[in-house]
Amino acid sequence: MADSKEIVISGSTLSPDFIQELLPAVEQTALHYHLSFLCLGGFPQLERMIRDQALKTQMLFGSSEAVLLKCAGTSSNLVTSLFPILIKAVEKNKPKLAVIYLEKAKTWIEDIISAVDDMVKRYEQQTKSVKTCTSDVYEEQNQTEGKLKEHTVEMKALEDALAKLELELNKNVNDIEEIQEEIEKSTQELQDLIIKSAKSHSYLQVLFGYNRKYNNAAIRAKQAELTPLVHEMDSLRKQGWDIKNKQIDLQMKLAICNIQQGEIPSPVHLTEVQRCLDQIRKILVDLKNFWEKVSFTLETLKDKTFAGDKLIEDLKDMKEEFLNSIEDAKQYWQTFGAGCQRAQNIFSMQSRDAYKFLEINPSSLSQDERNKQYTSIMEKLKKINPQGLCKAAITE
Repeated sequence: MADSKEIVISGSTLSPDFIQELLPAVEQTALHYHLSFLCLGGFPQLERMIRDQALKTQMLFGSSEAVLLKCAGTSSNLVTSLFPILIKAVEKNKPKLAVIYLEKAKTWIEDIISAVDDMVKRYEQQTKSVKTCTSDVYEEQNQTEGKLKEHTVEMKALEDALAKLELELNKNVNDIEEIQEEIEKSTQELQDLIIKSAKSHSYLQVLFGYNRKYNNAAIRAKQAELTPLVHEMDSLRKQGWDIKNKQIDLQMKLAICNIQQGEIPSPVHLTEVQRCLDQIRKILVDLKNFWEKVSFTLETLKDKTFAGDKLIEDLKDMKEEFLNSIEDAKQYWQTFGAGCQRAQNIFSMQSRDAYKFLEINPSSLSQDERNKQYTSIMEKLKKINPQGLCKAAITE
């Protein structure tokens, strides 16, 4: 139907476009380490601390690459191995064949769950490590407080401007939280409507994703309710992104003033590193939960649908729907696998290329060289799209 809409929700299953949430945090991490290096690298002890944390994160990204590659491989195996067998089992009434492959698929997925769980713990530990590093910088600041020189008019103006931006950002964050609550409420209501209206068992919807077109009036009305909320969320995300970029610009100018006065600049960019690492951790938690639901669903399929003679009885009224769901699933999992592959490539590039700035001694940089690197970082930050951070996406 022309007025039907397609919806992808990441609240119950992981959206195939989850990479759009992952990308900004991954790219920003190295850029904020680089900014920290430019601001604090002129102090030898702080340089060593930042270098150590950046190298640990670089290694962590390398391990993340391997996990995402495993996810991509399993997605491909589901499409090329499991789904054809399920179709054959239904068409030929061979439940034992389906059970064998469902067990094999569960083994693949349990391996992924374990690997992702390990990554979640490692990101949590690295976030704590960067937080400790940030605290150490503040401690170093406190120890040098008595040596501070004149607080210039320029520095006071920069601090006042940053305080104003902080108020704007706080309001933006509160507005986003309010919209997010509305989106989550409407999304849950939409999920309930979809499951209620589905002809097949709800576990099929969990395995194959809410990626199908619906013409139910209540569902279309709920989708229409979600659309403006998502657009408003995108607008607020962009607004917040613009405020943060202005903050970074002023923070760098203030850091230059600090350095010229012999002061240690504030480690604000290390705080941003913490935020980025925690964002990646949260997405990995979503990824783990997603695979756990798929594992549960495969077990349900095995126990309830492919249990011997119950196959024909259970599928008598939903055989066509079941086969159509599997066909829909192929496209979903191909897209999801492509997203995992892209995420793997991003982690690969980041772990290989984004930390080359560590090869330079920051104390040897002239002010012109420092400004040139800063300009390059800002250009990269401005190119990052913040709109991928929204938790729901609706397309016409």
